[in-house]
Amino acid sequence: MEESREAPPITQEMIALYDDYTHLSLDRRKFMDHLAKLAGSMTAAVSIAGLMGADAKAAGLSAEDDPRLDIKDVTYTGAKGPMKGYLAAPRDGGPYPAVIVVHENRGLNAHIKDIARRVALEGFVALAPDFLSDQGGTPADEDAARNLFGNLPAGDVTANGVVSITYLRTLANSTGKVGAIGFCWGGGAVNNLAVASADLLAAVPYYGAQPKAEDVAKIRGKVMAHYGGLDDRIDAGIPAFEAALKANHIDYQIFVYEGANHAFNNDTSAARYDRAAANLAWSRTIAFLKKTLV
Repeated sequence: MEESREAPPITQEMIALYDDYTHLSLDRRKFMDHLAKLAGSMTAAVSIAGLMGADAKAAGLSAEDDPRLDIKDVTYTGAKGPMKGYLAAPRDGGPYPAVIVVHENRGLNAHIKDIARRVALEGFVALAPDFLSDQGGTPADEDAARNLFGNLPAGDVTANGVVSITYLRTLANSTGKVGAIGFCWGGGAVNNLAVASADLLAAVPYYGAQPKAEDVAKIRGKVMAHYGGLDDRIDAGIPAFEAALKANHIDYQIFVYEGANHAFNNDTSAARYDRAAANLAWSRTIAFLKKTLV
């Protein structure tokens, strides 16, 4: 009988291992060796790692050439040098409120551009900045991109977020009202931007690291945070964050999606994408942004 070549089921332990690799250790050899032990072989581990990672060739949920949108690459003045970005907006009408879309720790890739287009189709000017601009821009290789984030000072990231708000407020097709959505690393960046800028009227962090409790008092905009119920690493910070939001009378909403993992919104990651959670979080996000910014 021919031996089955199907990869074994992806367990929560494997997903937790992947999360540790992509956010903490960044040691691929150690990750793959450990995964091979869990999977039973290196061949199975390679297959499973591919399912847990993002597929750069996966089709997005919006067309790259949607005729309803005006889409272009832009460069604007950053805190230390030129900032590159991807700008999408409704082709007709306006002006529209604006939304910054902040990428994961893979940089400005096709998936984040897809999200920017989806935001624009909802009636916003959407800017996806490349926060690796000071490092030469996002490289094509996912691991290479991830390794660059260790060289990004948090203060520089926030400063480039602030100038991105300023840039959007100056656009002719923008009303000047700005919100931000961020995913994973970008969720933490959005939280920090909410602390730093009173001009950010709406902050939507998806499974992002929370700001220090003492900094929450500086938030002036409204907050809607989304978390995966199985994301123990990030979820550990929810109680202190929520207590600080309450204590400082911040207008906030927190949603935890039971059974969903970290990165549940990323439809290019087959193992972690949760369609039901992603769709519900998205509908809540768009309704929140429209209520707050329009």
